[in-house]
Amino acid sequence: MAITFPDGFVWGTATAAHQVEGANWNNDWWMWEHNPESPCVDVSGDACDHFWRYPADIALLADLGFKAYRFSLEWSRIEPEPGEFSISALDHYRRMLASCHEHGLLPVLTYHHFTTPRWAVADGGWVNPKTAEHLARFAEHATKHLGDLVGMACTINEPNVVSLLGYLLGTFPPGHSDGKEYTAANDNLLRAHRLTYDAIKSGPGDFPVGMTLSMADFQAIDGGEANMERARRTMEDVFLDAARGDDYFGAQMYTRIRFGPDSPVPLANEAGLRTTLMGYEFWPQSLEATVRRAAELTGAPIYVTENGIGCTDDAERIEYVTAALEGMNRCIEDGIDVRGYFCWSCLDNFEWAEGYVPRFGLIAVDRQTQERTPKPSAHWLGQIAKTNTLS
Repeated sequence: MAITFPDGFVWGTATAAHQVEGANWNNDWWMWEHNPESPCVDVSGDACDHFWRYPADIALLADLGFKAYRFSLEWSRIEPEPGEFSISALDHYRRMLASCHEHGLLPVLTYHHFTTPRWAVADGGWVNPKTAEHLARFAEHATKHLGDLVGMACTINEPNVVSLLGYLLGTFPPGHSDGKEYTAANDNLLRAHRLTYDAIKSGPGDFPVGMTLSMADFQAIDGGEANMERARRTMEDVFLDAARGDDYFGAQMYTRIRFGPDSPVPLANEAGLRTTLMGYEFWPQSLEATVRRAAELTGAPIYVTENGIGCTDDAERIEYVTAALEGMNRCIEDGIDVRGYFCWSCLDNFEWAEGYVPRFGLIAVDRQTQERTPKPSAHWLGQIAKTNTLS
């Protein structure tokens, strides 16, 4: 049986600057991965050298059949010191946008994807309300230089991950575990989204703007309903509420989280549970569950701006994405306005604290030579993008 998606449905793949560009030394993540007390298993180093190799990478995506490419600006390159903007760096990203247009790809630009300049971190990072204003100033300046070439824009990628992992669980920079700081970071990131949205909308250009959010299929077991609702409120719902009225909402999902009366249920308690290289459960059903919830709470058109799996067996990737797309189709059949799907990721890249072990890429990258090799999943999903049909 073949599933045909709506006319104009956007098929893409995605990267983040720090994960693929290489040599982004002026941000908090470079500092964190070089801190011997951090949990990082690798340093990013040259990453995928995408800063220089983007023309060939974008051409390869087009050849494979994709219609869109989501990538991010590296704030610390463009504004290396407060109020000091690099025209050279902005011109680099302008060339990337132009390359997308040249190859028939819709350029989807993320303004903040996890990394924050060292100077902003030294001034308190996301517990300082001024950081929201700094990001909006950066977005306004960048949009003036790039806006006429942007196809879609994301204000902040997964702000809930920045706050939760950075200020409560301590696995992302700055590595803190402080409930008050977590609350402050959440509040400041919410304000940053609103300010940055308005800054981008000030033009030039006329394109959809929204945020992206890390979502999970939250499930309660053994009387865990109240615990689940508390966690979901701070981890997701405050951000979903803030997205009401935006041009679109970017839903990003990989797995489920189950809650008992006191805490999430550890995977170690489950004999024979199928897990991924990231250590979480193989659960493609998360796409359908989270898209339904995002649509209900935001009232906005939905793009799946990230979804995929870190694995060494590429057949497992095809299995996972197939099940996820089937769930997405059920949402569309039920009248939910889902407009696009972006597979994470374009390239095997630096997966933050997990380093280069998880392989999310549709395209393999040789760590020594930087040679690119499309995996079978890249050709498979590219064919879906060409035909707008899942067989």
